[in-house]
Amino acid sequence: AEKTKPWYDYREIFITDKRIAGGVDFAREHADTLRAVSRETGVPAEVIVAIIGVETYYGRITGSYRVIDALSTLAFDYPKRAAFFTSELEHFLALAYESGKDPLELKGSYAGAMGYGQFMPSSYQAYARDFDGDGLVDIWSNPQDAIASVANYFVEHGWQPGGDVVIQAHGVEANPEVFEGGLKPRFTVGELAKMGFAPIEATDIDLKATALSLEGAKGQEYWLALPNFYVITRYNHSAMYALSVWQLSQAIAAAQNEI
Repeated sequence: AEKTKPWYDYREIFITDKRIAGGVDFAREHADTLRAVSRETGVPAEVIVAIIGVETYYGRITGSYRVIDALSTLAFDYPKRAAFFTSELEHFLALAYESGKDPLELKGSYAGAMGYGQFMPSSYQAYARDFDGDGLVDIWSNPQDAIASVANYFVEHGWQPGGDVVIQAHGVEANPEVFEGGLKPRFTVGELAKMGFAPIEATDIDLKATALSLEGAKGQEYWLALPNFYVITRYNHSAMYALSVWQLSQAIAAAQNEI
C-alpha cells in the first residue's frame, strides 16, 4: 500500500514563505472581488486564497494535459473508474460548449481537473459561477470567476459563516475509538471529551467534531475538526489537505496584517 507522508512532511510542501507571500500578493491584486464574494457567501477571503494557493500556486500551475486526452484515457483505459471518467468526459464536452471554449485547447491535470481551483468537469457544471457578469463561466483565465466558484463550492457543501474550523485538543489518553469512522464528524465535542479527547480551550460541547491525531514536527498533534473543516475536506478528501489549507489561510491573513 502507498505510504502517506507524515503531517510534518506534508505541511512543509504547502506552508512556505513563498506560498504565503504569493497569497498576500494574490489577495491584494483581487481584493475587491474577494471582499465582495466573502461578504456574499460568508467564506473568508483567506480561505478562498489558500485553496487556490494549494491547488495551483495562485493560478501558476494549472496542469499541462489536454483535458480531453486525460479524460478519454481514463474513461477508456481505466476500467475501475470508467463510469466516473466517462461521466466527467460528458460533462466536459457540455461545459466546453457552454463556456465558448475549444475542447481541444483546454488544459488541466492528468485527471482532468481545471483552472485556478482545479474543478473536475462535474464540479464545474454544479458549482462554477460567473462573477463579472460577462455570461461566461471562465475558471481558466478569469480569477474573478475562479474566486466566486471556489466560494460557491464551499457554500453548497455547507460552510457555516463565522464558524470555527479546528481547535487543538488534548488526546494522549483518548480512547482509540475516537479516531475511527473517517472524516465526517460522528461525535459531539462533549462526547469526545468524555472519551479523553478534550479541547484545550472553551468550546461549544454540542458542536460535532472529528478527532484527528497527526504526526507533527514536535510529536503527535491532536485536533478537533469542526463542521467547516469537514467542508474543506469535500474539496479534497484528506485531513492533511484541509489542515494545510486552513493553516496557510491563517498565515496569509497574519502576513496581510503585518503590512
